[in-house]
Amino acid sequence: MLTKILDWFGFGSHGHDHGHHEPHGHTHGVIDATIATTEQGIWAIKWSFVILAITAALQVAVVVFSGSVALLADTIHNIADATTAIPLWIAFALARRKPTRTFTYGLGRVEDLAGIVIVLIILASALVAGYEAVNRLFNPQPVQFLGWLAAAGVIGFLGNEAVAVFRIRTGRQINSAALIADGYHARTDGLTSLAVVAGAIGVWLGYPLADPIIGLIITVAIFGIVWQSARSVLTRMLDGVEPGLIDEVHHAAGHVAGIDKVVDARARWLGHKLHVNVEIAVNDGLLLAAANNIAASLKAELFAHIPALDVATVRFAEAAVEGGHHHAPDPFLVSGRLASGLLEIVDTPQGERMRLRLSRHAEGLLANVAIERAGGAVESLPLSPVCGDHHDLQSLIAPAEPHEFSARLQLAAGSDTEDLPFAMAEPEGHRNEHAHG
Repeated sequence: MLTKILDWFGFGSHGHDHGHHEPHGHTHGVIDATIATTEQGIWAIKWSFVILAITAALQVAVVVFSGSVALLADTIHNIADATTAIPLWIAFALARRKPTRTFTYGLGRVEDLAGIVIVLIILASALVAGYEAVNRLFNPQPVQFLGWLAAAGVIGFLGNEAVAVFRIRTGRQINSAALIADGYHARTDGLTSLAVVAGAIGVWLGYPLADPIIGLIITVAIFGIVWQSARSVLTRMLDGVEPGLIDEVHHAAGHVAGIDKVVDARARWLGHKLHVNVEIAVNDGLLLAAANNIAASLKAELFAHIPALDVATVRFAEAAVEGGHHHAPDPFLVSGRLASGLLEIVDTPQGERMRLRLSRHAEGLLANVAIERAGGAVESLPLSPVCGDHHDLQSLIAPAEPHEFSARLQLAAGSDTEDLPFAMAEPEGHRNEHAHG
């Protein structure tokens, strides 16, 4: 029985798997996407807003009659918590609108603007609470209805505790680390409400400055909220993301065979939806279908690893030119029974070479390029694996100039042979250089 009670209040040993995602809550003005992407998460945020709004409304009534600046600060604190849900509702209402020719990405950024407005409102309220607290320190005024004041502090505690239990339970049901962390945050907020009770007791015991001192302490906590929220909202408005998110992109790419490396990874938030752009390097001898399969697999892994992901764009990095710029002929796309890939002339530190990058090949494949030269001569360039890589074959010497010729790619695997005719033509500018050389 005791275990069940502890578990209900969040102190039990109830565990859940977060996968590769770091636990993180949301700040005021910014809703964490792992909450916003589930109906139960949205439901939890809405009811949290209702509970805290009722709590703050009850406290406002007591603030007016008691004149307590400590309760005023705590009321502002609870209003700050309640208004967290407002940008989410605004964003969800506007996100239903389809993109237009003017707003091609939709209106997800409205959530950030709403967050800025909320931060400014909280800042203004904190300044008012701070001013009132300082003013009461130098100009003490009697605090009345101490019993109601203590009751309002208890109401604030109970309201935050109800929200804490509600968020923790829902977070466990949907396996949301963010919502669970937010529940514990609400429980901490409840302790500030109990500070109001302590202030009321202090005044009752004959220490009238206890109320403004408690008010100042809570005001400092509100300024902490303003700083945290402003930093989070501005970071998203400037296209900033959590550093661990990019690590998650690299981790997802590590699950996909065929990716040589992640050249670049970028992400940006549009409201509570994430857009990721990844540039990957793959074997440039791959056929289009094979490359597209790698891109599709990476997208699937990204969506599996990042719940808030809305759009994933995968680009292929251009093949780096080795040894400087080279006016090479267009490559030959190899597609035969024994092999598929790309045959081209490339620059290497040793000079120009014929290179065959294979996306598919028969076991024990041997390759040779037979170039037809003037007078019936045939230039033969055997292709050998580079550093033992049987998907990357290269000639030991450079093809003779000019690099405009008819040729055959001769393939052999055991007793099976295949000849694939092709032609290469130099670019117009390079051809003119030879003509005037």
